[in-house]
Amino acid sequence: MPKGILENLLNGDGAIVPHVQPIYRLEDNRMMAREYLARHLDAAGNTHPVGPLLQDPALALQDRLALDLRFLEATFEALARRGNGDHLHFVNLEPVSLESPGFWNCLPRWLEALPFPAEFVVMEFTESQGMHDLEALQTYAKRLRDAGLRIAVDDLGAGVASLTQMARLAPDFIKADRTLVEQVHRRPYQAALLNALSHFARHMCIGFIAEGIETLEELEAVLDADVPWGQGYILGRPWPSLPRPISGPAPGPTAASGS
Repeated sequence: MPKGILENLLNGDGAIVPHVQPIYRLEDNRMMAREYLARHLDAAGNTHPVGPLLQDPALALQDRLALDLRFLEATFEALARRGNGDHLHFVNLEPVSLESPGFWNCLPRWLEALPFPAEFVVMEFTESQGMHDLEALQTYAKRLRDAGLRIAVDDLGAGVASLTQMARLAPDFIKADRTLVEQVHRRPYQAALLNALSHFARHMCIGFIAEGIETLEELEAVLDADVPWGQGYILGRPWPSLPRPISGPAPGPTAASGS
């Protein structure tokens, strides 16, 4: 990662542009939720996903925590300004950030500023830098629920760890990874697995979402697999949630690092 990009984002000079992508109930094509995706602007004004920044193995833990807190700050500001209670709002969260006092210090302020109840916010645990201590993750998930938030496990099917998280966390939503959706119309084993997961989720009263649906053939196969909700480019591409970029000082790398 270019050093200048990281420094600009951490000191508040770099602009963050939260984007939203719709999540639809497939049986009637009704939008049920939006996922908030953090994007940052480069010097030329082009937007880029933050995932590659957070997944950079050369990135120090303190900077990773500070970046995630910076992106969460921008996301909740967007929710406070433009969000409503007509649908759910999925917010990505690096599990390692749950270990940071900075996150828990900011959370009450973020939730108080929302123009709708906290139960409309779904904290989506990503796995790019996931925690390995599932007991600790269970404890943090309970704290989030005690604050009124809901929980989602992302990337189900991308690895054994996500299956373990699903079983231990008992989330409100699970999202099937793109690897289960890609070319599903040509891969009967993937279709059968999606169908089995869908019936499991319905039996456990868990919302089930297939993400990364990009073609009409994949959409039809996901529908045939009885998956209730879907997300992907064929249904809607991400778009900016605010009319202008969010910039300004971060909540504080020191706080995010837990020191």
